[in-house]
Amino acid sequence: MEPWRHAAAALVTDLRRVFGDRLRSLAAYGPSIEHAGGGPLTCLALVSDTLTITDLEGCATFARGWERHGLATPLILPEAEFRRSLDAFPLEYGEIIRAHERIFGEDPFTGAAITREDLRRAVETQAKSHLVHLREGFIEAGGDPKAVAGLVTASAPAFAALLRHVAHLCGGSASGHAEATREGARSAGLPDAVVTSILALEQRSGIPTTDAARLFPAYLSAVEQLTRFVDAWRP
Repeated sequence: MEPWRHAAAALVTDLRRVFGDRLRSLAAYGPSIEHAGGGPLTCLALVSDTLTITDLEGCATFARGWERHGLATPLILPEAEFRRSLDAFPLEYGEIIRAHERIFGEDPFTGAAITREDLRRAVETQAKSHLVHLREGFIEAGGDPKAVAGLVTASAPAFAALLRHVAHLCGGSASGHAEATREGARSAGLPDAVVTSILALEQRSGIPTTDAARLFPAYLSAVEQLTRFVDAWRP
């Protein structure tokens, strides 16, 4: 059994102590289950009825133990609230839907739907924000290659996630981390060399710091192209 599954099973036990039969489902998601990086295991838990202060106090007693066992504080939501918030967080929930593992109960995404328009609007906002961030960050770097390299490296995970959102928007079928990232890049017609470099930076492998700085012009051009693509996208 994969190590993260032991942690997830222990989380179910803890949440059952707090919520009892009110715990409806638990799903694990994120880099840990995709073998795309380290970090704590992230999970979504849905409960029936409401989430009370007593519930929160009960969960708080487990917080230190979760941290010690490599578990992030789970995202815990009342089931009805979760379904009403799909339009507010289409990117976040879309990424969980793309790649998750049901740990307990029913699959929380059965019958859940994110509209293409909600998704397109959120992707457009994220793409344009990313572009503004890169431009401002480059100016603030003041021409220092090390600072530019830091900007490119730090922003790589957000860019890769953005490409996965584009893949989802375009109806992509890939569920794997790298595959979905490349699928989004192909949909927008981005150069494969840039995407390969960004993926390497996201995974902290293969690219020296100086190369990250030299990558910036092509990276900026790719984000500009991606922004134009999303802005003009229609179903």
